[in-house]
Amino acid sequence: MSEIKSYVCEQVQRLDTFLASEIGQTRSQIAYLIKQGCVFVANKQVKRPGVKLKLEQNIRVEFPEAKQAEALDVDFDVEILFEDDDVLVINKPSGVTVHPAPSVKDATLVDWLKHKGVRLSTISGEERHGIVHRLDKGTSGTMVVAKNNKAHEFLSEQLQDKSMGRYYVALLNPPLKEDVTTIEKHIGRSAHNRLKMACVATGKYAKTQFTTLLPSNDETTQLVACKLFTGRTHQIRVHLENINRHIIGDHIYAIAPRQEKSERILLHAYIIYFIHPSTKEKVSFRANMDETMNNYINKNFNSEKINEVMQADYILNSFSTNV
Repeated sequence: MSEIKSYVCEQVQRLDTFLASEIGQTRSQIAYLIKQGCVFVANKQVKRPGVKLKLEQNIRVEFPEAKQAEALDVDFDVEILFEDDDVLVINKPSGVTVHPAPSVKDATLVDWLKHKGVRLSTISGEERHGIVHRLDKGTSGTMVVAKNNKAHEFLSEQLQDKSMGRYYVALLNPPLKEDVTTIEKHIGRSAHNRLKMACVATGKYAKTQFTTLLPSNDETTQLVACKLFTGRTHQIRVHLENINRHIIGDHIYAIAPRQEKSERILLHAYIIYFIHPSTKEKVSFRANMDETMNNYINKNFNSEKINEVMQADYILNSFSTNV
């Protein structure tokens, strides 16, 4: 049975704007629900996102059920860090796209979730069941997946008020000059390459803080931790490119032909924290790096010092601004 929720409009406004605010989703995701016939105003089904609501009007949303996945060639597995009735916290492998899209031909994380029979929220539409936030295909690490719509709404609100967040680790070349580097530059689509984002005055505000963890043995590369204060596409990579730095293995945001060889971008969402939807307690989880990143670090860094700087408390305490 599909989940049904009711809302009352307290001011005259557009239907999609009202529901986006109430449910905590983007207007495009709300438009998907409306066009699928899931929304009723004063008990009448509506399929236009721009319908003007009247004062005290009742709106009902019948969230669709997650469909059973068809037989898919899901040839990867995903490490589960935590699971209960509300959330699933996972360590996404590098090379796995989060959700289906017309340009994506391989199985995605959403396909894996359905293949495993994981119950998922349906707020975000058929292609994005359970997905509250995302990681780039090449980036590995922590993600939280919503298993019901109530949890999805609660987690989405935390993305907005920044009570949910992640700390990333990355391997850079060349090293940063300062122990702590904060970059505040607006990010938008690059005018020169549609595959890239760029620091542009007309873009959206973005803030990233980097803190140095350890130089490599030959001091040509550096292990850093990254904290996002906003969630723009490719934000870490764009901000680094703006100061003539790049992440090893990143072949899109690069200064010059790569000297380093890596089969993946060496960027990993190491720690995630959020307030649990049911217990309302702050929780955090850490995801181990994969073999590729570990091999690079073991080959180029002091192993004893790495064990020290990769402790969660060390990383959290290394930032000048904690959230």
